[in-house]
Amino acid sequence: MEPGGTQRASGRRPPPGTEWGGLVVSFEVENGPSPGRSPPDPQASPGLVLLPGGPPGQRRESFLYRSDSDYDASPKSMSRNSSIASEAHAEDLIVTPFAQVLASLRSVRSNFSILTNVPTPTATKRSPVGSQPPLCKAMLSEETSQQLARETLEELDWCLDQLETLQTHRAVSEMASNKFKRMLNRELTHLSEMSRSGNQVSEYISSTFLDKQHEVEIPAPGPKEREKKRRQPPPMGQISGVKKLPPGSSPGGSSVPRFGVKTDREDLLGKELDSLNKWGLNIFRVSEYSNNRSLSCIMYTIFQERELVKTFKIPVETLLTYTLTLEDHYHADVAYHNSLHAADVMQSTHVLLATPALDAVFTDLEILAALFAAAIHDVDHPGVSNQFLINTNSELALMYNDESVLENHHLAVGFKLLQEENCDIFQNLSKRQRQTLRKMVIDMVLATDMSKHMSLLADLKTMVETKKVTSSGVLLLDNYTDRIQVLRNMVHCADLSNPTKPLALYRQWTERIMEEFFRQGDRERERGMEISPMCDKHTASVEKSQVGFIDYIVHPLWETWADLVHPDAQEILETLEENRDWYHSRVPPHSPSPPPAAASPPPQHRFQFDLTLEEDEEGQEPGVYPPPSACNTPRLVHQPYVTPPEQPPGRPPEEEEEEEEEQNGLGGGYAVGEW
Repeated sequence: MEPGGTQRASGRRPPPGTEWGGLVVSFEVENGPSPGRSPPDPQASPGLVLLPGGPPGQRRESFLYRSDSDYDASPKSMSRNSSIASEAHAEDLIVTPFAQVLASLRSVRSNFSILTNVPTPTATKRSPVGSQPPLCKAMLSEETSQQLARETLEELDWCLDQLETLQTHRAVSEMASNKFKRMLNRELTHLSEMSRSGNQVSEYISSTFLDKQHEVEIPAPGPKEREKKRRQPPPMGQISGVKKLPPGSSPGGSSVPRFGVKTDREDLLGKELDSLNKWGLNIFRVSEYSNNRSLSCIMYTIFQERELVKTFKIPVETLLTYTLTLEDHYHADVAYHNSLHAADVMQSTHVLLATPALDAVFTDLEILAALFAAAIHDVDHPGVSNQFLINTNSELALMYNDESVLENHHLAVGFKLLQEENCDIFQNLSKRQRQTLRKMVIDMVLATDMSKHMSLLADLKTMVETKKVTSSGVLLLDNYTDRIQVLRNMVHCADLSNPTKPLALYRQWTERIMEEFFRQGDRERERGMEISPMCDKHTASVEKSQVGFIDYIVHPLWETWADLVHPDAQEILETLEENRDWYHSRVPPHSPSPPPAAASPPPQHRFQFDLTLEEDEEGQEPGVYPPPSACNTPRLVHQPYVTPPEQPPGRPPEEEEEEEEEQNGLGGGYAVGEW
């Protein structure tokens, strides 16, 4: 390592069966990490080699790599912002604070060895591997030696400052989460000042992808709504939305369709499914050729393709019954969050699991859990957001205490359906396998709550960068926490994969999500509620929303995933950038004008971002902020632009209120049973 330079890290992976830090590591699906035991599944590997990214400047970097003056306060930013330079990690950039601290401490250690003429032990894992011959103090001039000593002391002081702000009850990944939220806050504030549509895009990103709640005034119910409230609601101990499979829907007889669904266009369906293992499968054609049974078709075909039916002894008829029952519990009248989306996410997860970097990393049970989670992750979605359910005091919001309302409901319905007649596809799993699978599925589906996005991103990026700095570029994945973290982010990536697909497919998905947003906005307008960001069909800028969505949400996530599996996701990143450029080229020069009834707000009411803290410091007055380096979890508080209510043409609101419960997925249900 050069004076004041960066710590080098090895990219070599330890041979199978060797000790790592004095411990032979393995991972057992049913029992967790087991010291000294070999993996029970010979196809599963506890490690993942982190290969270097491409040379700087080859692709557009996300906002996470821009300067953040609050954290990059050290006089020697090179050892953190470009902290890994070796044969395996050529100038990989480090942006998560904990990894930066580790990189800085390694730099301090190296400099200390030079300044004190203490030889570095060759056997230690912290020794540079494949680096240049070490320097000694005699090789440095007095001036250079003094400068190196000052820089080393300043670097150590910076590390101490960061460590002193840590709170023992918080994870180190929260350092990255807080930093990323602060950087996103700065980006969104700038975007909101540019135009009215930029303000709306900023508000949408903030309200959807940051873990916070809108503060809204819920309008008093009218006479018709009060009448509805008098009706007996479903008991709180019931799972709403569960219904029986219609007669004749269940497969019968000895003939099993080739792709799990009855269709007279099986040859065309087969040609489309030739791309089942490829990124960018045209799921719309699959739906067309399968009689709108895309989820049943994809789930059955993938389970057969991966031999999960054989491995876990799943009766074929039971699998067919469950897939059809599950698909029937997705709402066909919901524009985006329907069975077509579930099929797309499941197929995307299937492809991500097969990426070469993850070859033989996950066990069959983990693969089964990930695919099942993708299949059920939006079941019985009512086509409105969590915040809409909270703001309208829905039964679901009350049942789940406003926390990941829809995600908890999707899980409950998905598992409840296993109790229906001939639907238990996991009937031949052992008790321990069922418990493990259920835990993994719950973790993965809850991670699809978009308000958890920034924390998920920070967790993954911290894990990857920390391993690059400390573990010779090998992510061992020898414990449940690390393994489920990769799987959670994998399903999350699949859920946010529309912008990475071919443009023709991406545009169809965009039309569908905007239609769903606008439907929610119409319902909010009819109720006299504040219209949610990007849900006002009169003012939303579709093109600008997609550019902001990619720049601040999708690109940073996929950039991190690409670092994890490099170089396997490079084509995906390239498609993402091309799609972003396409939408950017079509951003109108001026923001859309609101209708006459909705006048433009005065400038002082433009969307404002202020960083506050969830926990006030002891003895501190509310509203007085601690130093930027404090590690309290930040949240964004804003003064939203409220669209004045207007009376839309057509039926009066009360005629549609009768449909609210059914549309929100709050129909009759079955008593909760133990799965």
